[in-house]
Amino acid sequence: MGLAVNSKVAPRRAATGSVDSGFLEGVVANSDVVITCGSGGVGKTTVAAAIGFAAAVNTSRRVLVVTIDPAKRLADALGLESIGNVETRVDLPGLKGEFWVAMLDTSASWNDLIARHAPDASTATKILANPLYRNITQRFVQSHDYIAMERLFDLRSEGRFDLIVIDTPPTRHALDFLDAPERMADFFSSALLRWITLPYRTFGAKAGRLGYLAAKPFYQVADRILGSQFLQDIAEFFLLFQGMYDGFVQRANAVTRLLHDPRTSFVVVSSPEPAPLHEAEFFLRELATRQLRVGALVLNRVLPSMFLDEKTRLHADQLLQASQPGALGDLAADLAKSYVRFSSLARRQQEEIRRFSQQPECTLSVPLLDVDVDPLGGVRAIGEVMWSPET
Repeated sequence: MGLAVNSKVAPRRAATGSVDSGFLEGVVANSDVVITCGSGGVGKTTVAAAIGFAAAVNTSRRVLVVTIDPAKRLADALGLESIGNVETRVDLPGLKGEFWVAMLDTSASWNDLIARHAPDASTATKILANPLYRNITQRFVQSHDYIAMERLFDLRSEGRFDLIVIDTPPTRHALDFLDAPERMADFFSSALLRWITLPYRTFGAKAGRLGYLAAKPFYQVADRILGSQFLQDIAEFFLLFQGMYDGFVQRANAVTRLLHDPRTSFVVVSSPEPAPLHEAEFFLRELATRQLRVGALVLNRVLPSMFLDEKTRLHADQLLQASQPGALGDLAADLAKSYVRFSSLARRQQEEIRRFSQQPECTLSVPLLDVDVDPLGGVRAIGEVMWSPET
């Protein structure tokens, strides 16, 4: 089993003809955060796990792989029963460093955030009990995206891990993940939020219950349109949040800076089929527009180059034509048919790859595994071939 490296972007060679370093080795050496992106079904989670696992095998770094995809694919990829919100160390043989995993739990992460940043315990308790808070943190996709970025920011700031690998949801949703900090900062600075909380800020802070009564007609009118207690719950919720507004905006801006940090790399994962490659091109363009660093494009599940050999294809065609009825003849014909079928598929894959117009500086083709392996064995195998590519 080998690793096919696109000849156009093969690793740089020294004068002796040896390869200076492997693809994954170079990405890990130059990154503190690696964010994997791609469409669904291309093996993105497995590649993310393989990047983290290979880094823990080949370096002394403390590595954490975090999935923010609500699906439980990371546990499946590693052969684990479950992964929780708290970072968990996975003790495996052959590691030079440490390998940790976690899966984002939206509600638990929001609760932790409130407990850490509320001005006092009483405010934290009121926020956690507010019906709107529970709806926002449990039901809205945007809250998942934003708390994922908060979690990344906290993990990076704590400095407990040398390398953090993030497994994002499928491509279009990953853009929500990238835009979440800026959207949150804009929201807390918006005129709408000031308008909603104006009666409370104007009367409530000065006159307590009397202030609320003075503002009550405002809510009663709005309730006729939006439903009973709706705006009141919103105002109460965001007034409880007011002591944390500046902190939210500051952290949102800090996360945006983290995404643009030279030590943050994006790895786009695709397979050599038209739809996933189209998604990969789209995402690479979006990363370029946002001026974010692309570490590499990984083309996963590419048929090996043995199926592109012209002489072998010719022999297979000849064998198919010359095969005679009988046990050996039928076996030879079946083998020839299989090779011709895979050869045709491999050629179609290469044609799709050649049409791919957004190739970044480093592009790697990871072949299909040639043996059946357990989930962790597959992660280990992919990590090995990505770490030290053979040309």
